[in-house]
Amino acid sequence: MTDSILEKSAMPAGVAGTSAGAKPERRKLRPGSGRKINREVKRILDSGSLDELLAYCRKAPAEKVVNALIQAFYRADSEARWWAITAFGQVAARVAAKDMERARVLMRRLMWSLNDESGGIGWSAPEAMAEAMANSRPLAEEYCRILLSYIREDGNFLEHLPLRRGALWGVMRLAQCHRDLFSEIQACLYLTPYLSDPDPESRALAALAAGFGGCLELEGQLSCLKSDGSEVKIWLVSECVGGGDDGTSSQPAQEGMSAGLKDMTVAEAAGYSLSRLGA
Repeated sequence: MTDSILEKSAMPAGVAGTSAGAKPERRKLRPGSGRKINREVKRILDSGSLDELLAYCRKAPAEKVVNALIQAFYRADSEARWWAITAFGQVAARVAAKDMERARVLMRRLMWSLNDESGGIGWSAPEAMAEAMANSRPLAEEYCRILLSYIREDGNFLEHLPLRRGALWGVMRLAQCHRDLFSEIQACLYLTPYLSDPDPESRALAALAAGFGGCLELEGQLSCLKSDGSEVKIWLVSECVGGGDDGTSSQPAQEGMSAGLKDMTVAEAAGYSLSRLGA
């Protein structure tokens, strides 16, 4: 329940200690109140660091800090938006470790935001879903097919390019952290059209996903991108919090994780993946 900022005096005018013209006292926000958490998350996003945000989210009540993080998904500041997505993934994984049904509610909330009937747009929902899966093996097992469906024309295809980019980023993150699941759902097959997509960021994301996912059958298409000098900016996390490169283990979230926006060309993304594939 939202706290009121102002608390009216319960004493009528004329009672000792008050006057008719006295200003009402400002209520002090409780440490765990939703409004205080929203303010603190905003402060960190405005002037703090990713590590500070992750540390704060480890201490704050999960249900309330999730709301603050989802609000930040709509920020114009790209880096702050990614901080919120990264933090959401870790919070969702901790919820899943304690109560899988509560974690499902969070995932369904994101899925609903991508539904036309929701009346919303679902900004950052695919990325947040994917980061939750990167941090939680059980969530990845349960939702990886839904994530993939967002880039499939025979599935829940996302028509809006920014959302589809988010889903491609999510598929890349799935390949990075749970390669066995990526292979199980035959995700390599659905990357093929994106390696020749008109959108440079989509090409780069598909190329990186192919490398992380071990898509040897896509070497030829990746080689064709080695001269693609289109510049893109992609959020990359250097390690998998929720598992190893083969996606078979699950580790607790670590402090000081290395993540950030990286400037690269499509050719560099393709070259990196070709090197992973041994080509």
